[in-house]
Amino acid sequence: MTWSLASGRQDVESALRRVGGLPDAAIDIADTALLLAALDQPRLPLERYRHHLSLLARDAAELSSQQAAESELAGRLATLRRVIFEKYGYAGDEETYDDLQNGNLMRVIDRRRGLPVALGILAVHTARAQGWDVAGLAFPGHFLLQFQAGAGRIVADPFNELRELQASDLRDLLKVLAGVEAELKPEHYAPVGNREILLRLQNNLKLRHLREHRPEQALEIVESMLLFAPDRHGLWREAGLLHAHLSNLRAAIVSLEHYLELAPLGGERQQANELLRQLRGQLN
Repeated sequence: MTWSLASGRQDVESALRRVGGLPDAAIDIADTALLLAALDQPRLPLERYRHHLSLLARDAAELSSQQAAESELAGRLATLRRVIFEKYGYAGDEETYDDLQNGNLMRVIDRRRGLPVALGILAVHTARAQGWDVAGLAFPGHFLLQFQAGAGRIVADPFNELRELQASDLRDLLKVLAGVEAELKPEHYAPVGNREILLRLQNNLKLRHLREHRPEQALEIVESMLLFAPDRHGLWREAGLLHAHLSNLRAAIVSLEHYLELAPLGGERQQANELLRQLRGQLN
């Protein structure tokens, strides 16, 4: 959905629900991130942010046509660095990393500062506009990108101007994030889809609200995730637990019933069934 004027929150939510019905490959990752940002500022026009995204893509196209001397992958990364980080001045926000603005793509564009996943979404958008093969990785704790061309592959860090990371760098980073006993595994190199990247973006915000004991705001984030990922049973469970914590009994029951409809056997179903029984008893 494209707007030239500001849209209300209901319009934004409707657009995100439509994203929820799309196959993963059809999701416009940057535009959906803008929609999620617009939930906080629903009357703010999206057009100027979409225009900025188009400028990133246009400038990368112009610059890449001039690249000649470097190898294909190195040239692509050089183009993205020059456009995103040099021309437009983006950078990872090391000083105020936990600022909620770092996970809101509108504010990231305004401030030119953001989290790894937010900057990664800008890089993915710009690269894919050129037809380049780029994917997010399931690396824990710090969002990374993988660029491929033919048999070549580069892992890069969007928080640090797409610095190329070797296996030794990844191993060191993992130990910092997960402890000295942690070791690289094949799943850390696994590519993730567009929906998973957007969930990771929102999860950053949810965790910050939970750390600051703001369950109402954390619930709002979970419900925003359910708009575009309605089949994720774990999100329904989280919504149910947060509603129960906030004494929203009917909403908690509905959420947990959805969870039980979607969740596989085993896991946390027993706990959810017991909580559901208690909530129904309180309601009666």
